[in-house]
Amino acid sequence: MLEVRGVFKSFGQQEILKGIFMSVQKGELVFIIGPSGSGKSTLLRCCNRLEEPSTGEIWVDGIDILDRKVDINKVRQRIGMVFQSFNLYSHMTALQNVTLALRKVAGKSRKEADEIAHAMLNHVGLSARADFYPSQLSGGQQQRVAIARTLALDPKVVLFDEPTSALDPELVGGILNVMRMLREEGMTMVVVSHEMRFAREAADRVIFMADGKIVEEGPPEQIFGAPKQPRTQEFLSRLHGE
Repeated sequence: MLEVRGVFKSFGQQEILKGIFMSVQKGELVFIIGPSGSGKSTLLRCCNRLEEPSTGEIWVDGIDILDRKVDINKVRQRIGMVFQSFNLYSHMTALQNVTLALRKVAGKSRKEADEIAHAMLNHVGLSARADFYPSQLSGGQQQRVAIARTLALDPKVVLFDEPTSALDPELVGGILNVMRMLREEGMTMVVVSHEMRFAREAADRVIFMADGKIVEEGPPEQIFGAPKQPRTQEFLSRLHGE
């Protein structure tokens, strides 16, 4: 579903990604973990071209998304992204935030967009908050609106970039429950997160990144229980020590 082949990314003289190869199968939940500055978020942003890779290839559902002829708006319907800051429009209700891309990007009528948006808000447990503005919603509710907005475009893959890091601890569970539900429904997901317990429980595969490279990957029980690489061992031992 998602194939990253030999991706490098530099900002000026600073090389952030140093030859990433990553493959994500349909319906797979892949967690990317690693220290701050290891390139995790940059990798996600390259996967839907919020950042342009310096070199390499990225394929989504059989489409070369770096091809100059590709329609980037159509690509972004296939590969949704949920950010740590919810990026909602403050002057729009939850419903309007979800319908905006449906109408502007997907070309849906107002009636059809409203129907899809209501269904998606209901899906994430927010049907009663459709007419609320972001300022009237908790952080967890705002993040669920952001997830509904992404799901409304019927993506093939959803990228989550630290989806719970801006939330109070008691609100994190609601977001993780939505992600569990999506996993059960077969959504392909790539998640950058510090929620190690969730990664251990829910991930099909865990990728450990450091210094712009993939150091190690495998099932959660191997990465968390018996990591092979010293750099992975060091990272996890520090986590356990905190």
